[in-house]
Amino acid sequence: MNGDLIDSHCHLDLKPLRSMLPRFLQEAGSAGVRAFVVPGVHPDGWEGISAIAAEDPRILPAYGVHPMHAGTVTDRILDRLLELSVKGTAIGEIGLDPAYAVPLERQEPAFREQLRLAVACGLPVLIHCRRAFQRVEKIMREERADRVGGIMHAFSGSVEMAREFIRLGFAISISGTVTWDNAVKPLRTARELPLEHLVLETDAPDMTPQRYRGRFNRPAWITETALRVAEIRGVSPEDVARKTTDNVRRILKLKGAFA
Repeated sequence: MNGDLIDSHCHLDLKPLRSMLPRFLQEAGSAGVRAFVVPGVHPDGWEGISAIAAEDPRILPAYGVHPMHAGTVTDRILDRLLELSVKGTAIGEIGLDPAYAVPLERQEPAFREQLRLAVACGLPVLIHCRRAFQRVEKIMREERADRVGGIMHAFSGSVEMAREFIRLGFAISISGTVTWDNAVKPLRTARELPLEHLVLETDAPDMTPQRYRGRFNRPAWITETALRVAEIRGVSPEDVARKTTDNVRRILKLKGAFA
């Protein structure tokens, strides 16, 4: 397919991608992927994200603490996050997820503190949420996340819930799950929401598209998602690429080569 794409969420700093990063960046570039948003997961990984971002201007760093590591969030870590925020595209990935051993009662303060920091810095946020959408929305409203907006990463909720997040100024991200044979909610999301509110991601090395299931994901395969969304909506892949890329640029306030 022709067209420029931005992978709005991929973990290029993690194995196995990091060990062969030049290869995967070249492969993605040949597929039309022009930029990569790389979110933080654990404080120990922030320096690695900074390092690869310094090596390649197409890599757009974000810093945050994933809900599965909420227990690491201390005043010292928040101070470090504040320092790094001046180099970041967004704060993330942050949120709530009851699938992890860390109880939601511990995840929630970490989520709130990072939201407050993002709002104070004027940075958009990358939200991780599974099976806690109403609680996440309530917290986002209370912490005024609408002031900065952001992206609902790899959205797995209902279309009705997605519309609530859109009202808060958030884009809805579609991942490779939309290509899976058993996909249900992602198909509704891709079909029923306005294209003006959708972005694409790989979440590499996870969420591998159906065609490559059983292998670790990589940014070049975002084209599989773009093609599937185009098929679902009955539009050209180029239209999907152009619009979703424009949406990432707008939501994340990208400048320079990505403006």
